[in-house]
Amino acid sequence: MREAGPRMVRDDQGEAWVFEGKRMPTTGLSAAAGKKREEFSPLPVTYDDMRPGCYEPAARVEDMNRAGVIASLSFPSFPRFCGQTFTEATDRQLGLACVKAYNDWMIDEWCGTAPDRLIPMIILPLWDAHLAAKEIERTAAKGAKAIAFSENPYQLGLPSIHDRNGFWEPMVAAAAETGMPICMHLGSSSQLPATSPEMPMAAIIALTPVASTAAACIDWLFSPWLPKYPDLKLCLSEGGIGWIPYVLERSDHVVEVHRGWAAKGDFGGDLTTGAVGGRDDDLGGLDMSVMPSELFRKHFYGCFIEDPFGVSALDKIGVDNVMIETDYPHTDSTWPNCIEVAHKQLAGLPDDVKRKILQDNAARVFNFDLPEAPPTGRR
Repeated sequence: MREAGPRMVRDDQGEAWVFEGKRMPTTGLSAAAGKKREEFSPLPVTYDDMRPGCYEPAARVEDMNRAGVIASLSFPSFPRFCGQTFTEATDRQLGLACVKAYNDWMIDEWCGTAPDRLIPMIILPLWDAHLAAKEIERTAAKGAKAIAFSENPYQLGLPSIHDRNGFWEPMVAAAAETGMPICMHLGSSSQLPATSPEMPMAAIIALTPVASTAAACIDWLFSPWLPKYPDLKLCLSEGGIGWIPYVLERSDHVVEVHRGWAAKGDFGGDLTTGAVGGRDDDLGGLDMSVMPSELFRKHFYGCFIEDPFGVSALDKIGVDNVMIETDYPHTDSTWPNCIEVAHKQLAGLPDDVKRKILQDNAARVFNFDLPEAPPTGRR
């Protein structure tokens, strides 16, 4: 089976990962640390083109020290943001073996290099929620702290989180039981929210946090899982936070105004034309007894890199529901000026609020003990 697994090839086409006959190079946008903005490019790069911190854990820690970063967790690159590369494998046995191998490598080798600084995030066999639950339990026993999941699994050809047969419940239950947060990176549905094929890429990049991450948030707010699993934690990774106050305000309004009919079940047809069918009583109802804003503050954590407006609206979001990010080594990263950019954004806030956003919230969400002597910043 090892021979069938992913492998790195270097040939006259350049350098790329190959898995099940598919060639997957690394885009320069995913390995931009240390480059000037005018050097950014989506074209493929080789490992020789990258800063060592992109692929060597010891070098990553050195780059964290330089930027004043105490601890960090990494989303997968070649397996993609929620491991969908292995979920798409035609050989399910091979896909599962790859998921387990990646998770063991993440826990034992990558994070094992500096277990007090690197936080293990796992991927799952998304095609089977029972297998996913077993992998959560297995890796939790080894020290895993977080789960990578899709912002919209339906776009990956999987059941939605509203699946009428409760497809995702074993995974959700395991995540809640182990205390591991479900982390949804923008773009983890393998879809970008373009209004048309002609939409400029710059416009798509601007739209994605608002469209994709806000949609994921609303999806879960109106799902059956939050009332049922009070210990479930959800992180909206790299989605920003400035949009959250409106989404919560609107969601509360919808519950207040439409709860009388919308909570009773599903209506077939097209609301825009009025061609709506009767309610299917067999579907049951949606629990709208708790307002979405309350559910958000119990379960969600918004994550931002640079979001001055979001910081100005912390009273509407909740200071216990926000964490800061660096996006290393991608193009939105603040590296190597992470700590300076963070302090500039948080200037004027009380020290206890700054501490929550900079470290305490993350330490609590990921159940991670911070090192006694964190780095002091750039050297």
